[in-house]
Amino acid sequence: MGATMGAALRAAGHDVVAVSAVSEASRDRAATMLPGVEVCEVPDVVRRAELLLITVPDDEIASVVDGLAQLGSWDEPRIAVHLAGALGLDALQPVVERGGVALALHPAMTFTGTAKDLDRLAGCLFAVTATAETVLLGEALVLDIGGEPVHVAEEDRVRYHAALAHGSNHLVTLVSQSMQVLRDCGFDDPSRVLRLLLEASLDNALERGDRALTGPVARGDVSTVAAHLNALRDETPDVAAAYRAMARATAERAIARKALTPELVEPLLDVLGNP
Repeated sequence: MGATMGAALRAAGHDVVAVSAVSEASRDRAATMLPGVEVCEVPDVVRRAELLLITVPDDEIASVVDGLAQLGSWDEPRIAVHLAGALGLDALQPVVERGGVALALHPAMTFTGTAKDLDRLAGCLFAVTATAETVLLGEALVLDIGGEPVHVAEEDRVRYHAALAHGSNHLVTLVSQSMQVLRDCGFDDPSRVLRLLLEASLDNALERGDRALTGPVARGDVSTVAAHLNALRDETPDVAAAYRAMARATAERAIARKALTPELVEPLLDVLGNP
């Protein structure tokens, strides 16, 4: 995200003065997406810039900020921005304590670290967490790169990020597992089988939520669910475990909506509860 955001801000007219890149992959990204920008040590990047994008792994943000504080890097006020979805302004507190500005921005999008990511920023929703005095600055940065700013409160950042990770990351796992099973059935190109089905399911779910649910769990077809679990025993263990967990969650939501006939509830839960 560092290279992507830097390239997007540069395209919007901001001057990218320096970048930190340690690994060979990050250096390649910097050379490709930020050509001509000098690669420097982190304290040198801070010294040169008015606005810092701190795009290290989420768990390292606070320690990087604290380490720079000990070096005196924040003594001259700066604008510090991180892009971690689950973190708010607390991770940037040393910046604020020294008179700087802290912003937490997070794009609701998945990125690859390549130039194609720039197109994905257009219209992308960004969660903005800031103070009443700095929120307009955060919104302006998002608008500069073509995004859509939406305020997320400090106390909601973790729950907000959990929702996105649950939907996006686990979708990748589910689709990959489905493709694995289809390959084992002899399909050379499982994506052809799944693409239209998954696109329709996603559209329906986004439009109708749980009311879009179809399939054997929603119908209470206990024998079919049991047969599925039996057939998946020869797959890698994660597949049957994920099927069982998601089917159980699906059943519980169907039960809560009273979408299942009462006499089918106990047999269905019994099948899903017995490995």
